[in-house]
Amino acid sequence: MPMLADPSSKYKPYTPLDLPNRQWPSKVNRSPPIWLSTDLRDGNQALANPMTVAQKSIFFDTLLKCGFKEIEVAYPAASDTDFNFVRGLIEQGRIPDDVWIQVLTPAREDLIKRTVDAVAGAKKAIVHMYNACCPTFRQVVFHNSKEDTVKLAVKHTEIVRKLTEECAAKYGTQFRYQYSPETFSQTEPEFALEVCEAVKKAWGKAGLGDERIIFNLPATVEIGPPNHYADLVEHFCRNISEREKIIISLHPHNDRGTSVAAAELAILAGADRVEGCLFGNGERTGNVDLVNLALNLYTQGVHPGVDFSDIQAVIDVVTACNDLPVHPRHPYAGELVFTAFSGSHQDAIKKGFEAQRARHQQDEREGRNKYWDIPYLPIDPADLGCNYEAVIRVNAQSGKGGIAYLVQQHLGLDMPRKMQISFYQVVQDIADREAREMTVEDITTAFRKTYHFGGSAYEGRLVLKSYRISSEPAPGGLTDESVDERRQFDGTISVDGVLRVIRGDGNGPLSALLDALRTHLDIDLSVREYSEHTIGTDQNAKAASYVELVPQGADVKETRQSAESWWGVGVDSDIAGSGLRAVLSAVNSAIGDRQLPELKLSVGFNATTGQADVATAILNSLQLELPRRLQASFFEVVQRAARDNGGEISYDDLVRLFRESYGYYEEEGRFAVKSFKLEHLTDSGRSRLSGNFIINGKAVALEGEGSGPLSAAVEAVNRGLDGKVSIREYAEHSIGEGSDVKAASYVEIAYEGPGGNPKFTTWGVAIDQDITASGLKAVLAATRAVENAAGHQ
Repeated sequence: MPMLADPSSKYKPYTPLDLPNRQWPSKVNRSPPIWLSTDLRDGNQALANPMTVAQKSIFFDTLLKCGFKEIEVAYPAASDTDFNFVRGLIEQGRIPDDVWIQVLTPAREDLIKRTVDAVAGAKKAIVHMYNACCPTFRQVVFHNSKEDTVKLAVKHTEIVRKLTEECAAKYGTQFRYQYSPETFSQTEPEFALEVCEAVKKAWGKAGLGDERIIFNLPATVEIGPPNHYADLVEHFCRNISEREKIIISLHPHNDRGTSVAAAELAILAGADRVEGCLFGNGERTGNVDLVNLALNLYTQGVHPGVDFSDIQAVIDVVTACNDLPVHPRHPYAGELVFTAFSGSHQDAIKKGFEAQRARHQQDEREGRNKYWDIPYLPIDPADLGCNYEAVIRVNAQSGKGGIAYLVQQHLGLDMPRKMQISFYQVVQDIADREAREMTVEDITTAFRKTYHFGGSAYEGRLVLKSYRISSEPAPGGLTDESVDERRQFDGTISVDGVLRVIRGDGNGPLSALLDALRTHLDIDLSVREYSEHTIGTDQNAKAASYVELVPQGADVKETRQSAESWWGVGVDSDIAGSGLRAVLSAVNSAIGDRQLPELKLSVGFNATTGQADVATAILNSLQLELPRRLQASFFEVVQRAARDNGGEISYDDLVRLFRESYGYYEEEGRFAVKSFKLEHLTDSGRSRLSGNFIINGKAVALEGEGSGPLSAAVEAVNRGLDGKVSIREYAEHSIGEGSDVKAASYVEIAYEGPGGNPKFTTWGVAIDQDITASGLKAVLAATRAVENAAGHQ
């Protein structure tokens, strides 16, 4: 059946109340009402599967934690389960002294008696009796006249009074009485007043404070707009007698979706109390949502008197006990209520947080309140125990501002605007390709991969390992005036997993590094934009740097206008280090997977590579820390070897030359230690070395004596060598850690040929897990070098 063209032929509109000079529209609420949770009664009766006693107990404890002082716990006459639950609360002493439990009963004597029996022994109890008063119920359901309806209410109020007085005398329970003219919002306003006046008279003991009678005015079915309900409540409050002896309570349902608004306006109209459920559970469309009402007050600067500081814990209990979800868009509680997908919303939120951070700092300095004022967020999620992770979520509709906010929140990086645009495109490409929402982890992982940021798992082809920045006056400066200083970069970088030494100079650290990359790796890029900021405020603060690189053009204008660019980011405890890392981050994106030229050392005339660079190259490649004299000696060897190649030598050739020059091979050569034994001679204090050696390619068993192992080895070697060797210098250090540690030994020996000619010195280098064996191998390696050198004389 389709919707009617003229619904007025089927549905009657509500009848507006003639209420001259209504006061509620001009009022402002600055205090919370009395709250009563009816989750365990009205909410429970609406569930497909009512709560068990265990679930009710958990729910009751949660309501206490939230701070509710009035809780409708059951309709005890409805079932043994409800009756036993109430008895359990009382007998187990689970009700705090300042909490009123409320129980519901219809206007039937047997059910009232059962209800009063249920709360016997409680310290504070409210008996809540109701009967329907509107025309439809009077005429259709109960076939009662107005007089019959009033008599029913009066008679059973007198029964409640009698039974509660007897119970109070016997058990000491303090009782209050609540009467509900059910279907109040559909009842004639004057008749609702007539019934309640009669009930108050029958109760006969309405007083002040805790002796006030409660008149609960339900919108059992919401049949009009919230302003109509407010008019009905204000009319009741104006015309009921002895208003000071009455608590006016509200019980709005949500059939029209306006129960929260109806309750708020009815409070302005004079109501003192609200009954409802957490997150709006209840019959049909539910009762008014107490969480929504309370937090609406909170966002107006009024503490509601109930606490939802851990709202997720409350949600977990309510959903588990009710077996009903909280809608993702539910005010304050839904998982998406603090979330923005829209790009413009995200940008506004990000800017709002930035502006508020600065404003709060100023407020703190000047002693002012730090007011919350963020676009699209009427409440601080942190006040409800939530974090800001879900404030911005990303899909294909999201903007750069939201993405930048997430990077800032989770990585501490405040990207420059142009970088935001660049990374936004990266994220959008992923979102479009995968057609799904991008999680925070997706975004941060994409950032790390794009900019090679965040540890070895995301490193690019070029990685900064160590560096030194030095300065020198720029050429052409005068001695009597201030001149610009040039910066020189000397560093070790990993190039495709191999450590290499590069050097460059410029007017700052970044330009010096770019000069080094241009010189050594043919990477010709220039900085177009640079920015930086600090991460953290204490002694652990770090610098974050952002660099945009562009191809080097024919002139400055062409370079600045380049349509192609690459962004990079770096973080370091040192500002120079963060900038250098940012440059390499961008360079890694620029080079992609293109082949890089073989990195060579320049050791010729006016070369950029010095003795220290060669030593560093050996350290990086072989982990050998060469003694200073060996560094000088090997540098001369390198310069001679590079003469035929224009003064350049590759890293691989450099390492090969070192091995050949100093006998540094893992395989056995013409001189090797097969086995040895070292004895200490007590009489002479000398050492005797004996063992099996390879000398001149032959296996020989030798022994020798000396002041220590090496001098004994020299004596042994001299027995099989033309001429004579002696030790000039010895050094050693360890390589590696733990069980993999080895000893590296360096021996410089002096050689004197037969008859005193020729004379020269040379070095031997060896490693072994045993430090003595390492020294012996170094002696033999040096001796082999002596033989090689002697053969060329």
